[in-house]
Amino acid sequence: EVQLVESGGGLVQPGGSLRLSCVASGFSFSSYAMTWVRQAPGKGLERVSGINSGGTSTTYADSVKGRFTISRDNAKNTLYLQMDSLKLEDTAVYYCRKLKSATLRRDEFDYWGQGTQVTVSS
Repeated sequence: EVQLVESGGGLVQPGGSLRLSCVASGFSFSSYAMTWVRQAPGKGLERVSGINSGGTSTTYADSVKGRFTISRDNAKNTLYLQMDSLKLEDTAVYYCRKLKSATLRRDEFDYWGQGTQVTVSS
């Protein structure tokens, strides 16, 4: 059974940092690209960042470029999202998603986690 379990969310002040983690199980983690998406209150899903299976290629939404860093540890079956210089508009539920391929060419996913809440507030 495929499982993706996110953690690391919480309440942080503007300008602060958080690191999200997503522990994967039930599939060959190192063979698939992964993405982080988020959903802010009353808004649609936004793809935040993606990383290919080997960790050698990454993508970022313009809204987070230069502030967020995606990474993965294939030995630990874990995906990370380091979020720095957080803004009020980063408040959202963050989800990790498993893509169907090793590359980021197509944003086709088949599994995602339950999400972790990130709240940026003063």
